[in-house]
Amino acid sequence: MNRGLLLRFETLLQLRGACWHALSSRRACGAQWKPVELSAHPMGSLPLHPQLWPKHRLISAALSQCRHLATKEETKRKKKKIPLTRGEVEIRQKMTVEELAQAMGKDIDHIYEALLYSDINLDSVEPDSILREDHIKMIVQKSGMKYKSAKLKEEKERKNTDAVKRQVVSYPAALTPRPPVVTILGHVDHGKTTLLDSLRKTQVASMEAGGITQHIGAFIVHMPSGEKITFLDTPGHAAFSAMRARGTNVTDIVILVVAAEDGVMQQTIESIQHAKNAGVPLILAINKCDKPEADPERVKKELLAHDVVCEEFGGDVQAVNISALKGENLMVLAEATVALAEMLELKADATGLVEGTIIESRKDRGKGPLTTAIIQRGTLRKGCVLVAGKTWAKVRFLFDENGKAVDAASPGIPVEIMGWKESPSAGDEILEVESEQRAQEVVAWRTYVEQQEKMKKDLEVIEAKQKEHRLEYEKKQQKLAHLTWRQRKAVLYKANKHQMFSRPKERTEMDENMLSLIVKGDVDGSVEAILNILDSYDCEDECKLDIVYFGMGDISENDISLAEAFNGVIFGFSVTASESIKKLADKKGIKIKLHNIIYKLIEDLKDELNSRLPPAVVETTIGEASVLDTFSVTVGKNKIPVAGCRVHKGLLDRKMKFKLIRNRDVIWKGCLSSLKHHKDDVQVIKTGMDCGLSLDKNLEFSIGDEIICYEEKEVQQTTSWDPGF
Repeated sequence: MNRGLLLRFETLLQLRGACWHALSSRRACGAQWKPVELSAHPMGSLPLHPQLWPKHRLISAALSQCRHLATKEETKRKKKKIPLTRGEVEIRQKMTVEELAQAMGKDIDHIYEALLYSDINLDSVEPDSILREDHIKMIVQKSGMKYKSAKLKEEKERKNTDAVKRQVVSYPAALTPRPPVVTILGHVDHGKTTLLDSLRKTQVASMEAGGITQHIGAFIVHMPSGEKITFLDTPGHAAFSAMRARGTNVTDIVILVVAAEDGVMQQTIESIQHAKNAGVPLILAINKCDKPEADPERVKKELLAHDVVCEEFGGDVQAVNISALKGENLMVLAEATVALAEMLELKADATGLVEGTIIESRKDRGKGPLTTAIIQRGTLRKGCVLVAGKTWAKVRFLFDENGKAVDAASPGIPVEIMGWKESPSAGDEILEVESEQRAQEVVAWRTYVEQQEKMKKDLEVIEAKQKEHRLEYEKKQQKLAHLTWRQRKAVLYKANKHQMFSRPKERTEMDENMLSLIVKGDVDGSVEAILNILDSYDCEDECKLDIVYFGMGDISENDISLAEAFNGVIFGFSVTASESIKKLADKKGIKIKLHNIIYKLIEDLKDELNSRLPPAVVETTIGEASVLDTFSVTVGKNKIPVAGCRVHKGLLDRKMKFKLIRNRDVIWKGCLSSLKHHKDDVQVIKTGMDCGLSLDKNLEFSIGDEIICYEEKEVQQTTSWDPGF
């Protein structure tokens, strides 16, 4: 044997022994190891003669290689690569679809696919939809995983940081007299604004669109005797019921204006009810007494039916006959108001933090959000920090009803406030707080409370929907009770499989039978009135109504973008649109409809709804004929039934459509294949003439059948929605 080979074999044996010795030592110390193939060892590159590679270097190389194979870093890398086929998912109550998908490490489509085996209607499931606990467990199990309940985090009860009214002052020395707040109520066009116009010698009525008050006007009237009266003029139109109710809630006295020639009307009755609900005393002003047809006594008697008893009938309601247009008896009415105010002994605390009520809210292009308010307690000055609803303000300027800047406003005085961060809602309560930080705390708390209430309502709706779907699911299961378990699952899967491909649910095509609206108004009360009218819409089966956005201010570019995205129409009330906005709307094909009178806006809205309705087909009868005899003719190899008829009304025109009536039932509709008079083909058969006719369908006639010739016309449908005026 070759001596070189023997030396090489001896070296390998020595190397093997050294490796086993090193591995045994490391195993005794608890180290990890793995076998090494000799083909990967540097020994393969050794020269044939062993003297060129000393033995101690071979042994140290072997030990170095073994140490490298058992390092901790390699062990960690190995652990990371181990796949977890059956993991545990932490679940909790009220998880959404998206949260469950993240917890499982799956995409949302996987959750939808698992829900195909449940009783949930997938059309109602969105990524933020909340799942029931049994559904969560089912999804995890279907995915081949285990579930465990997550540790509940105890929510700390949030401290109530809301602002509240001060306690009522018990000692009268701190109270000072204040002007009475008088609200004028009544039916539309009964002369309320004209009455105030005469009282303060201004042309309020001429400034209102169409002579109809569209929002609340609050101002002071100075009497010759020196007294001040704060008047609120509310709209009488049916659409502004909420404004009238808001006016009575801050008022001390209500002047009920009734036209002497019209008497008690719908909004008159509603105004009486508002005053009763607020517990406010009434003064009756019978207007238009200068007209020949005026009958004040009839008005007083009609009011008896509504528990409004005048003094002459033994009641406590003062009645004054006036003519607002000619200014007759206005001072008598004013004196009656002052006398009643003195009896009420109206006083307020003019010190301390301010309290009040927002009467109206609007947006001004230069001044930002503005509010008209009545101060009820304290004295409002520039720099005060106010909270109303979910917004706050640091008062920058105060204006009176004529737009003149004032330094302060005491109780009973109407004032316009500038400095709001956002527009509050009309009817919100105003409270003064110590600092801006405190105002932000109050707003944050109120926003939190609103979110909690919304979540609670949403959960109730979700639970009701889930209950409804569960009942449907149980009915389906009962129908499939005769099938085996596997057959039932297969049937349900096939029935619901198509729903998988509709996720995520996106509105890519707009429904032609839907009207999307963007509503803009000059003040909050006007927008509120329009929304209240739209709430009465009850014809969703004809055309769906979708309010995309509503707000205050002039038409903006953002409104155009929204209308373009939703294929909507912009309705503006007492607002304007600049020329650039109009050009942009024309370019994008967006309709902008601007109105100053509310009933005209509603009429335009109804016209827009009508245009979205599909045309109705109306049948107009042209002629009628009776079948007197039946026979058949042979054409080729086919026998064609023929009816011998006599026209007894109108005419039969072959170009028109026909229908066959038997025993008052329509059994056929279509066209004629032939119409003959004797043996001649004709186009028209007139009244009293006989004819023979055959249909485009092989149908047997019976003596006594009716043949009706009619014309179909498409007629534009009109919505059946009635807004109430």
